[in-house]
Amino acid sequence: QVQLVESGGGLVQAGGSLRLSCAASGRTFSSYTMAWFRQAPGKERIFVAALIWNSDKTYYADSVKGRFTISRDNAKNTVYLQMNSLKPEDTAVYYCAASRNSGNVYLRASYDYWGRGTQVTVSS
Repeated sequence: QVQLVESGGGLVQAGGSLRLSCAASGRTFSSYTMAWFRQAPGKERIFVAALIWNSDKTYYADSVKGRFTISRDNAKNTVYLQMNSLKPEDTAVYYCAASRNSGNVYLRASYDYWGRGTQVTVSS
């Protein structure tokens, strides 16, 4: 059974940094697409970043390009989201997701597994 467990969220001032972690278990993820989505209060869950586990391909939402970096640690089966220059509008619950198929990485519907999320709050 696939499990995705996020950690690393918290409260940070604008301009600060956080690193989120997603520990993945239950499968070999070498062919998976791994992604981060976020959901602010009262809003839809939206794409943030994704990577293809066994390649160097990464994808970012325009709103986070140049500030966020997605990466992985094969030995630890963990995906990270390094978030720098945080803004109040980055405040949201951040979710890790995994897809078995090579669908559209930007769409929620492409993902088969989800974590429970971790709260990120950026104060102004």
